[in-house]
Amino acid sequence: METLTNNCKEWETHEDALRQAEERMPDEDTLYDLAELYKMFGDSTRIKILYALVDTELCVCDIAQLLTMSVSAISHQLRVLKQARLVKYRREGKTVFYSLADDHVHEILSLGLEHINE
Repeated sequence: METLTNNCKEWETHEDALRQAEERMPDEDTLYDLAELYKMFGDSTRIKILYALVDTELCVCDIAQLLTMSVSAISHQLRVLKQARLVKYRREGKTVFYSLADDHVHEILSLGLEHINE
């Protein structure tokens, strides 16, 4: 299969570099899961919710007021974020408080912001 691209003037492969790339490449299931994770960051409402939870835990009503959105809309997004294991919750009586699932979520947000601000 000798397809030349605009960047390749002649067909040549670099076996050592290809082998290293192949060894680093995660399996297909892992790559699919990673793509699904990054989809969660593709919605500005979910990003706002995650940022709201960076240093504190909030209930649905708090988040709805902060983002001036309906409780129903926030609940839906929290459900999606919970399924993606990006947020966790705890009950206190009838109130459910949400927070980031772990420090990795905060790191992902911070690195993304740092990247776009460069």
